[in-house]
Amino acid sequence: MTDHAGRAERISPGPARAAIPAWRRLQEGAGLLVILIVIVGGMALLSPHFLKPQNLLNLLLASSTMMMIAVFTTMLMIGGGLDLSVGAVAALTGIVIAQFQGTLGIWGAAGLGLVVALLMGLLNGVMVTYVGINAFITTLGSMSLARGLAFVLADGLTVPVYEESFAWLGEGVVLGIPVPVIASFILFILVWFVLRYTTYGRAMYAMGGNAEASHLAGLRVKRYRLLSYVLSGLSAGVAGVFLTSRLYAAAPQAAGDMQLSVIAAVVLGGTSMAGGKGAVLGTLVGVLILGALNNGMVLLSLSSDYQQIVQGVVLLLAVGLDQLRVGGLGRLVRGRAGD
Repeated sequence: MTDHAGRAERISPGPARAAIPAWRRLQEGAGLLVILIVIVGGMALLSPHFLKPQNLLNLLLASSTMMMIAVFTTMLMIGGGLDLSVGAVAALTGIVIAQFQGTLGIWGAAGLGLVVALLMGLLNGVMVTYVGINAFITTLGSMSLARGLAFVLADGLTVPVYEESFAWLGEGVVLGIPVPVIASFILFILVWFVLRYTTYGRAMYAMGGNAEASHLAGLRVKRYRLLSYVLSGLSAGVAGVFLTSRLYAAAPQAAGDMQLSVIAAVVLGGTSMAGGKGAVLGTLVGVLILGALNNGMVLLSLSSDYQQIVQGVVLLLAVGLDQLRVGGLGRLVRGRAGD
C-alpha cells in the first residue's frame, strides 16, 4: 500500500463533522423529532383518519420515491455536490421503460432505463469534476436535457406501462409492508453503512469539509465525487422504475418538483449545503416530515397550490436553518481555534 493510500485509509470523517460536539448533534436530532411529533399530532387533531394504519402505510408509500433519491443525495451533498436533475431523470427512466417495453420486454426496458439514468449521472459527474462547471449550472442543464428528452420520446403523452411481475414492484406487499417502502429502507441502511463504516463514506465527509486538504491527504477527490454523481443518477433511475410500476404509466412531467422536495428533506435533516456535515438518519426524519405534511394536506382536501406554498416555505426554512447551523459551527470552530 502506498503512503497516499495509507493516509486515505486513516482519514477522519472531516473537520466540520469532528468539530461538532456529540451533545449538539443529539440536540439537532431531538429538535427534528419534536417537529415531526408536532406535525403528526397536529394532523391527527385536524383529521381523524391520519393515524389509521392504512393511511400511515400510504404515507410511507408516497414518501418512498423521495426516500430512494434523498439518501443518495445526502451522500452527494455531504461530499459538497448538488444534483437538481433527479426528478427529470426519474421521469426519463419511466419514459424509456414505456417506449422500449415492446421491443426489449419490460425488464429489459427497465434495465435500459437504469443505464440511461446512470449515464445522466455520469454526465453530471464529468462536467462538474473534470470540466469544472458549477454543480448548480450543470445539473440545471441536465435537468432540462432529461425533461426535454422525456417529452420528445413520449410526444408529450402519458404512456401506459403494465406487466404483472413488474407491477409487483409498485403494489406488492411483504409481511404487510409495501415493496417500495421495503426497498427504500434497504437503500437507507446501505447508505448509512457506507457513510459510517467505509473509506468512501469517510472520504465524502472529508471532501465536503475541505476538498483541497483531502486531495493533499491522498484522496482521489475527483474519482470519489464522480462516483457520487453516478450514484445520484442511478438512484433517480431506481425511483423512476418503482414510480412507473406503481402508477402503471410513465409521464414526461412526472416527479416535476421532486428535486426541491429531496433537497428540502436532506437540508431539513441536518445536511449542510456547504458540505462536510450530515447523516441519513436526519434525512429519514426530514422525508417523514414532508410526507406527513403532504399526506395531511391531502386528507384536508387542500389544493395542490397550497401544497406548493407549504413546500416552498419548508425549503426556505430548511435553508435558513442550514445557514444558522453553518454560522454557529463557524463561531464554534473559531472559538476552539482561539483556545
